[in-house]
Amino acid sequence: MFRIRGDWDHDAAAEFLTEATVPVRLSCHTPDGNLWMLSLWYEYDPGEGSFRCATAASADVVRYLRADDTVAFEISTNEVPYRGVRGQGTASIAPDENKTVLRRLLERYLGGTDSSLAKTLLSPDREEVCITVDIDRAYTWDFSDRMGDAGD
Repeated sequence: MFRIRGDWDHDAAAEFLTEATVPVRLSCHTPDGNLWMLSLWYEYDPGEGSFRCATAASADVVRYLRADDTVAFEISTNEVPYRGVRGQGTASIAPDENKTVLRRLLERYLGGTDSSLAKTLLSPDREEVCITVDIDRAYTWDFSDRMGDAGD
């Protein structure tokens, strides 16, 4: 299990990561040493202490992660009260030949596969991969106590 600090223990962090339907902000290095950040849909696996994302096999991030598999990430709410999990990990890439991960993400974020976006992403012509991030360490925060009425 990964190291964790902050407001939540592993169980509270797992609950947040499982329930939150905001994208993960994933940061990595490009082969020329610059930083790259993107947002991806994710699903969390509390048993493994990792999360999975899906993207096109041709996406720049796939090439970047093959060159350097270290990543930083943040999964946090966009509205008051702010709370979330950020940390570091190691990414691996595997084919998502049957688009199994992608289908689960479409269900999680869009509620199904009937939208035009889902149909485009599920196109037989599109090669999909799964990015798995094994979390090495994480920091959690929850500003609910001090921001509880700020959004009212």
